Amino acid sequence: MRSLPPLSALKVFEAIARTGSVTAAADELHRTHGAVSRQLRMLQEHAGIALFDKQGNGLRLNAHGAELYALIRPLFDQLETGYESLLRRARHPGLHVACSATFAMRWLVPHLADFYRQHPDIRIRLSMTSARELRSEGADLLIAWDLSGSAYSQADLASAVPLAPVAFGPVHAPGRKGARKPTVRIAHDFTTSAWTQWHQLSGRDLKLTSEITFPHTHLCIEAAVSRLGVALVEQRLVRQELEEAALVAPYGFVTFPEPLMALPAQGRALSPEASVFMDWLRTAL
Repeated sequence: MRSLPPLSALKVFEAIARTGSVTAAADELHRTHGAVSRQLRMLQEHAGIALFDKQGNGLRLNAHGAELYALIRPLFDQLETGYESLLRRARHPGLHVACSATFAMRWLVPHLADFYRQHPDIRIRLSMTSARELRSEGADLLIAWDLSGSAYSQADLASAVPLAPVAFGPVHAPGRKGARKPTVRIAHDFTTSAWTQWHQLSGRDLKLTSEITFPHTHLCIEAAVSRLGVALVEQRLVRQELEEAALVAPYGFVTFPEPLMALPAQGRALSPEASVFMDWLRTAL
């Protein structure tokens, strides 16, 4: 038998500690001031210790209360996040995949028809934005290349599943007769290491003297097509522009050490649908 405090009283305690007052907690919980006070009193009697000290007309967490709040706050956060995720999956069945908008528009969506032909019973729900902003979206899988920086924990990196190698190269619009070579570097706001890696791996210096940045690779590509400069792009994402000669890649493409990765959701078992989707991605990529 579990030895737990009264859970209804614990919920009241968390609300009081977080909002700073009984009145604010009562408003949030849609209960009367008296009902909230009784729940708090019940919790303190169960514990046999005071959790708050009086401070003027209000309450202040004492050392015991602060210790209890530090213990339960991450548990309440985890419960809230997990419950919301469960409801989303129940109401919207299928596989929730998060990836950059550019990867979704230029590669994944055009290839989904092939996936659905092979797996008609699995439906993909996409979240598209800058990949680094997606970790808390509740997706079953996050597809990303650049896992550097503070956005990803060691647990993320340990659970990441390699999907396919990536190769980057500088691309720009074809030169017009008599025109100078482009001197502007087009960079991505969230994958700032790409140009550095390319220089190191290729051993080339393109003598680009200025820089403009964009938050999405799609915008970097459009900027290159519009003759704003030279963009560094993964080869799959500009295949059509290269075939149509809207862009040229005079230095080819260099394979980077880090592949495209799939990050399963933290604290959630990998579903059979996710495994099937990752297997398909490896083949299709």
